[in-house]
Amino acid sequence: MSVLNRVIGGPPRPGNRLTVARLGATASWDLTEVWELSGRVAARLLGLGVRPGDRIGILAANSLEWVLLDLAALRIKAVTAGFDPGKFDATGAELVARYGLTLLFTDQDETADRVHPIASLRELPPYERELPTSVWELGEAPALKFTSGSSGPAKSLLASAGSIDSSLAAVQDMFAHGPGDDLFVFLPLSLLQQRYWVYSALAFGHDVTISTYEAAFAALRTARPTVVMGVPGFFESARAHLEATAARTGASLAEVAVETFGDRIRYLWTGSAPANPDTLRCFTDAGLPIFEGYGLNETCIVTKNHPGAHRPGSVGRVLPGKEVLIDADGVINVRSEHPVATRYEHARPGDADLMFRPGGIVRTGDLGHLDEDGYLFVHGRADDVIVLENGKKIVVRPIEERLKASPVIEDCVLTNPSQRQLVAIVSPAAQQVDTDRIAAALRQANTGLDRDEQIAKAVLAERFTVANGLLSSQFKPRRKQIEARYRRLVIDPEEGIRA
Repeated sequence: MSVLNRVIGGPPRPGNRLTVARLGATASWDLTEVWELSGRVAARLLGLGVRPGDRIGILAANSLEWVLLDLAALRIKAVTAGFDPGKFDATGAELVARYGLTLLFTDQDETADRVHPIASLRELPPYERELPTSVWELGEAPALKFTSGSSGPAKSLLASAGSIDSSLAAVQDMFAHGPGDDLFVFLPLSLLQQRYWVYSALAFGHDVTISTYEAAFAALRTARPTVVMGVPGFFESARAHLEATAARTGASLAEVAVETFGDRIRYLWTGSAPANPDTLRCFTDAGLPIFEGYGLNETCIVTKNHPGAHRPGSVGRVLPGKEVLIDADGVINVRSEHPVATRYEHARPGDADLMFRPGGIVRTGDLGHLDEDGYLFVHGRADDVIVLENGKKIVVRPIEERLKASPVIEDCVLTNPSQRQLVAIVSPAAQQVDTDRIAAALRQANTGLDRDEQIAKAVLAERFTVANGLLSSQFKPRRKQIEARYRRLVIDPEEGIRA
């Protein structure tokens, strides 16, 4: 039986729990109770006229109701469409019309046809009739998911059951989650991969704790998880906290790490964006091994470092059912035994042709190489290569990483408006900017670089965040937006900090 069909095939064994930890409130349920409650929600959906293939939208913060709706949709073969409240500012009625939703459940204060408050699911009577027996075929799609990339409107695609199933199976083979484990999830459940860990708990018998980004650090202290899933930006913040606390108290990094993450951590998981090598080393040295992986919404998980197969600097070995092909331009292409999708459902004209290629191949747009042992190394985006007027091609990510290694720089983006020299748009790590230390960071970053690769100056920007539009929902810098906002400073010969 496939993992996904195992999830919906019957109640799990008792003894494992789902915990929802938000600021000021924590609640917990045995997974058998979660299963029973999801059946009540499934019956409610059937009573509202939902049928197999219909789309159920969820526009809400992480909650028990979010989990129940998603599981209920799986059990009656409806399609879950998750909307991140911080990313979609359309009204419920607009989302219903735009994405062909049968129903939308939300925690927003609005009423419209086919829009229901998610709180209405808190008190439901037991279901009186048998739910239909459902089986997901590998090519069917249980989820509509969204990907915006670093620019442009959100694109959507229907994710296949085969891609979900193969990813769950591969991760289980690598990490063997089971009794005693508690996987900590705080990114929005609107991201399909975050829901994988709920499916994993039901299929393989472990606990799962769901929180929010705002509550994550507070919840960690009481949850005592064994695994924490997070984007690099989260671990950058955690590293800054560890180092500052150790410096202030005289405690070791390992002692502060236990105080922050609890005393049961087995490993940390990161991906979705490039991770700072110094941050990865910091956590590993503190006794919290952290494993980086690689994947896109269009490919799901492609590679992953894991215990027994871990090469620092790489994003891991290729997973079973995936094949990485490096084309003549050095761009990573991925072929999947069970593709996530072969087209977009919603996108601008031409977007699908840029991403999806014949034969089930996805052109990622990332530059990289495979070493002799099959580990993948990612060098940056193909469209983030800067071409100087002398024809020299500069891959910017390694240079940006050198600059970000400084504790006074939180993030940066390289640009070259004149095509003659590189300029760094810098997001400082502190409100009180020390220009002398930033100049020193420029000198350090330039050490050992070819003349064409050296950074001529840095201009100061506000902190890059999702709220101000300078980070994507995956916490990646939105280069075009950053370059446009700070173009005047970049081109002004009088502006900037020089090495």
